[in-house]
Amino acid sequence: MTPLLATYRLQLNAAFTFDDARRVVPYLRDLGVSHLYLSPVLQARTGSTHGYDVVDPTRVSADLGGEDALRLLAAEGLALIVDIVPNHMAIGDANPFWCDPELRARFFDLDPAGGHRRFFDIDDLAGVRVEDPEVFRVTHAKILELARDDVIAGVRVDHVDGLADPASYLARLRAAGVDLVWVEKIVEPGETLPPWPVAGTTGYEFLVDADALFVDTRGRAALDAAVGDRPSFHAVASAAKAEQVQTTFQPEVGRLRRLADLEQLEEGLAALPVYRTYIDAESRACSTQDAAAIAELPPSVAGALRGRNAVPAEFVVRFQQTTGAVMAKGVEDTAMYRHVRLLALNEVGGDPDRFGLSVDDFHAVSERRVRDWPQNLLAATTHDTKRSADTRARIGALAALATEWHRLVDEWRVLFAEHRRAGAPDDDEQLFVLQTLVGTWPISRQRVGAYLVKALREAKRHSNWIRPDTAWEQDVVDATARVMDDTRFHQSFLPFLARVLAIADRTALGQLVLRCTGAGMPDVYQGDELWNQALVDPDNRRPVDWELRRVLLDELRYGAAPGRFSAKLFATAALLALRRRCGGFADVAYTSLPVPGDVCAYTRGPGVVVVVPVRAEAVAMDATELHELGVPGDAAGWRDILAPLEATYGRRRPAVFERVTS
Repeated sequence: MTPLLATYRLQLNAAFTFDDARRVVPYLRDLGVSHLYLSPVLQARTGSTHGYDVVDPTRVSADLGGEDALRLLAAEGLALIVDIVPNHMAIGDANPFWCDPELRARFFDLDPAGGHRRFFDIDDLAGVRVEDPEVFRVTHAKILELARDDVIAGVRVDHVDGLADPASYLARLRAAGVDLVWVEKIVEPGETLPPWPVAGTTGYEFLVDADALFVDTRGRAALDAAVGDRPSFHAVASAAKAEQVQTTFQPEVGRLRRLADLEQLEEGLAALPVYRTYIDAESRACSTQDAAAIAELPPSVAGALRGRNAVPAEFVVRFQQTTGAVMAKGVEDTAMYRHVRLLALNEVGGDPDRFGLSVDDFHAVSERRVRDWPQNLLAATTHDTKRSADTRARIGALAALATEWHRLVDEWRVLFAEHRRAGAPDDDEQLFVLQTLVGTWPISRQRVGAYLVKALREAKRHSNWIRPDTAWEQDVVDATARVMDDTRFHQSFLPFLARVLAIADRTALGQLVLRCTGAGMPDVYQGDELWNQALVDPDNRRPVDWELRRVLLDELRYGAAPGRFSAKLFATAALLALRRRCGGFADVAYTSLPVPGDVCAYTRGPGVVVVVPVRAEAVAMDATELHELGVPGDAAGWRDILAPLEATYGRRRPAVFERVTS
C-alpha cells in the first residue's frame, strides 16, 4: 500500500479525462503528492461537468475514457482515491435503474403519495435505498471490484448525512474491503465526528479553524461599523433555515407529516444546531452530543424523536435525512450570501459569529486530531468552497486593516451612489462586491458578473433561482463594472490592495505550513499550488495551466530562487518533501511550544519545529532562538526549509526547522 503523504484533488470531465490526468502524474509526483483524489468516476449524465449526477454506478464513465483508461491511470504510480455518491442518482432515460419500473421501486426511495426523496432541492437527483443490502451490492459492485484489484486505494463518501443509516453503511463498506474511507461530513465548531470506521472527514473543520486563527480580533469593531447595525449570523441563519423549510422543503415536510403530524415540525427542522443527528430509529438510542442537539428542538419534536413509541421509526430516519439539507440550503446557500461583515469566515462548516480563534484553542483541536483522527484530510480549497484559500486570505486580511477599510468603504459607497440605478446594489450588496474585488483583483468583468448573479440568487433577497429579478441583477453587474472602471476607485483601491497582499500572502503561506505539518493529511485542490483567486463553482473549475506549473517546478528543483509568483509552489514542494522524509508524520507527536500569542509554534516529534506568525506584525524565529523554547541542540543543528522565502517576505513569514543529520 502506498504510504499516505498528501492527496491532490482533480476535477474530471469530458475536457479533462483519465488520459489527461495521466499526463500530469509526473508533475504531481515531483510536487510530492502520494494520492490522486478524483471526482466521481462512474457513469454520469452525458455532458456532466462534475460527475455527481451518476446514472449507472455499475460501470466506469465512458465520457472520462472508460475503465481501461482508469486502470492505466492507476498504474502510473500515484494511488487513487475516488469520490462515490451512494445517496442519490440522476433520473431519466439514461439510468437503467430508473427506466425499469420494478428496479425503480427497489432501488429508489419513492414516496407512495408520488415523487421521491431528493438530493437537497434538486428534483432530478433521486435518493437511493442504499440501506437495502441488495441495492448496496449492485450499486457498489464496480467500486468494490476496483478496490479488490488495487485500482483504487480508498474512497470519499459524498453527502453521508443523506443516508438512512450512515454508521451501518460505513461498516458495510469497511467489511467489503475498502480500508481508506473519508466522509464528506460538516462538523460544526465544537462538534465531534461520530466513532465511525473511517479515516476522517474531508477537512472543512481544519479549513475554518485555520481561517479563524489568522483573523485579527482587534478589527471587529471597525468591521461591524462598516457593515452597520445588522443581526448576528446566527439570527440570519435561523431565519434562512426557516424560510427554506416553509418553501423549498415543503415536499419533505409533507412526507414527514403523513408519518407524524407533530406540532412545530417546521420549527424543529429549522432549529437543529448541527447538520444532523444519528439516533437509532428502532431503539432511539443516541449519543450525548446528539441528545444535547435534540434538546434545542421544540418539546413536541424532541419528545417524538427520543420517545420509543411516539412516532414510527421511518419518521426518525426521514427527519434526520432532512435536517442536513435544510442546514446546507439555509446556511451555506443562503445565509452566507446575506451576512457580509467578513466574507472570509463565510465558509462551509464555518460560523461567522466566531470572530477569530486563539492559538491555544487551535493547538487543542490539533492535539485531539492527532489522537483521534490522524488521517483526517486537511482542506484549504475544494470544489465546494465558497472561495479559494487565497481569496479568503485576502479578505481575512481586512480584519488587520479594519479602520482603513471602514474609511474606504464609506468613500467607495459614494461612487456606487453615483453609478448605480434604481437602488442596486444596496448597502450589503456593495460590501459583498467590494470584498469580492479585494479577494480576486484583477478579475474580468465577465467572471465577476457571472459570480454576482449567482450570489444574488443564492442570497434570495432581491432575486432567486425560481423567480430571478434579472433587471436588479443587471443593475448590480453594471454598477460594479462602472465602479471597477472608475479611475477614482483605482487611485484608492490599488494602494490599499497592496497592503492587503502584504498580509494575505503571509496568511496563505502560514496556513499552507499548518496544513502540511499539522495534525492530519494535507489535501491540495487542482492548481492551488500557485496563487489561486477563485470563487464558488463553476469559477473554481476553470482549466489549470499545467505546463506553467511544470516549468516553474522544474526551475525551482534546479535551484531557481522563489519570488512572489512561485512562493506558494516552492513552499508546497518543500513541505511535501519534508512529509516524505518524515514518513507523513505517522505516529509522530504534535507538541505545542510556549511562544507569544501572535505566533503558532509546535514540534512534530524530535526532528521538526514549526513557527507560524498569525498576526501582521508578528515575526518568526530563527534557528538561534529555538533554544529559548526548550528545543535541544544549537542553531547549527537545524535548517529552515523555507529560508529562501526570506528574500521576498523577510521574517514575517512561516519557518519550518528540520533537524540536520550528520
